[in-house]
Amino acid sequence: MTDTSVKKRHVFYLPGYDPMPPRRYREMYRREGAEQAQISGYDLSISAKPVKNGPYNWQVVTEMDGHAVATTVEFLQWSDIVQDSMQANIPATYWLMLRTLWLYLRTGTLVALIRLRPAPMIAALYPVGVLLGQLLVAVLAGWAVAALIGLILGPVGWVVGLGGVGFILITFKKHDARIYAYYLLYDYAYSAWNAAGHPAPLRARLEEFKTRIVTALASDNDEVLIVGHSSGAHLAVEILAEMERDGQLCSKASIGLLTLGQVVPMVSYLPDAKLLRRNLHDLARSDVVSWVDFSAPGDGACFALCDPVASSGIAPDTQTGPKVLSAAFSQNMSAERHAKQKNRFFRQHFQYLCSFDQPGIYDYFALTAGPVRLCDRYDGRGHSPSIQTRCYSRYTDMADV
Repeated sequence: MTDTSVKKRHVFYLPGYDPMPPRRYREMYRREGAEQAQISGYDLSISAKPVKNGPYNWQVVTEMDGHAVATTVEFLQWSDIVQDSMQANIPATYWLMLRTLWLYLRTGTLVALIRLRPAPMIAALYPVGVLLGQLLVAVLAGWAVAALIGLILGPVGWVVGLGGVGFILITFKKHDARIYAYYLLYDYAYSAWNAAGHPAPLRARLEEFKTRIVTALASDNDEVLIVGHSSGAHLAVEILAEMERDGQLCSKASIGLLTLGQVVPMVSYLPDAKLLRRNLHDLARSDVVSWVDFSAPGDGACFALCDPVASSGIAPDTQTGPKVLSAAFSQNMSAERHAKQKNRFFRQHFQYLCSFDQPGIYDYFALTAGPVRLCDRYDGRGHSPSIQTRCYSRYTDMADV
């Protein structure tokens, strides 16, 4: 440790498209952090937020390698906006599915993304397959009921059969918490149809987030760290790129961006995502923000080890970030633990926020609450060998800002 060691840090956690409240994330941090501390041999304690009616946050106190660190983890909440966007009825949901699928097909984006990384596109097509399967089951069952009752009651049977189709589809939707077909469709569709710009509620919320980050930068923190998970990664990129262009990143504190399990190409490969491509390009040449991107081949919901900038075709001549590294789930877990959860799709996508029983270069709790700054922790380390920098997108033009 040096005189640049962190004694006080402010972390801003920006989730992806998730309707769950922030309490879930605090409890995950508390539970998984305690387990990681026991495994890795350091002290970590968490207390609830000290101020009522303020931004949702929790306090973390750690002692690692003889260094005490105080960290505030502040949750950048937009789950209410997510919940509002998930209220479409069943017919509207199927129409949204067809429109979104056609968007990716007619622009050539679906084929380009499959060429980039097939695994996340299997995840993206999963809700399409499931919802079409549900519709087929409902129609066949309704037809059978209509035919059977029609033998006795005539045309009334078809009315009953149609009602049966609706009942079956409603039942499927009520149990979506088990299979996530509706949720995943809303997730992908929300990003796709807002590629050109965010709807007003989210745009206003991002401005609030900027204000809160500016306040932290003006405080006596040694490091201000923004963590973007899943689709929260490209929202974090947007916030910091805009702040840097506006001259809002002037601070004595070290500024870090940690992106986890990013899905940037799902949006950056679309023709209307000109502003996102501009933000990626601008932040990738920043000499103010230290950007590290972690992903893992074991996470089928992300574009593992894809440089979100270079693979989008908009790398600047002098690229300073991100440093693309692997969280290497299979290496950082025991064989028994890895075998137990490797087929749990959502658990794998959230593993970045959890403990590892054989931690290597990635330890979420050391990153967010330890004494080493992000810019120092991986200084001198190159990209992971399997990094993907090739671009398959037709669209690489950027917005003028």
